[in-house]
Amino acid sequence: MKKQLLKSASFVFLFILVLTSHLLSETILISDKTKVIDGDTIVIEKKKIRFSGIDAPETNFKGKKQFCLKNNEKINCGEISKASLINKIKDKKIRCLIEINKDYFGRYLGECFINSESISTYMVRNGYAFDYPKYSKKKYFKDQIYAKNNKLGLWSMQFDYPWIWRKNNR
Repeated sequence: MKKQLLKSASFVFLFILVLTSHLLSETILISDKTKVIDGDTIVIEKKKIRFSGIDAPETNFKGKKQFCLKNNEKINCGEISKASLINKIKDKKIRCLIEINKDYFGRYLGECFINSESISTYMVRNGYAFDYPKYSKKKYFKDQIYAKNNKLGLWSMQFDYPWIWRKNNR
């Protein structure tokens, strides 16, 4: 009986420890003054935040812009993605949950919200960003399928996924 009680208490303690360590690993930033860098990166309070788990076309990668094709016409899809994000968050209060670790480039990683709506989900579901399987654990995969099936945003064009485009433009 004592062993069972001890095991149960240990389990509860471990559960609480894991739960609180997760909560301590995030910071919350709230702002109504947000600068958009591109379709997956913003700046709040001088902190550059990269939306974790998604990837958007590049507006400026090593001096290059990412283009897509629509009806044989070159379209700056990085700017389309950026404009969609600007339009979505304009004059709205943003709340971001920031992860404890930064990315390779020193940017903060996080997920940002308008009220309870995930901006990352919005960008992927409307076809202006992509589920980034290397980092997302397919969190936005169903939203991407929805956008693809409905030919929303960039899905109405020919494009390279941003991670492939960057690899080919190093």
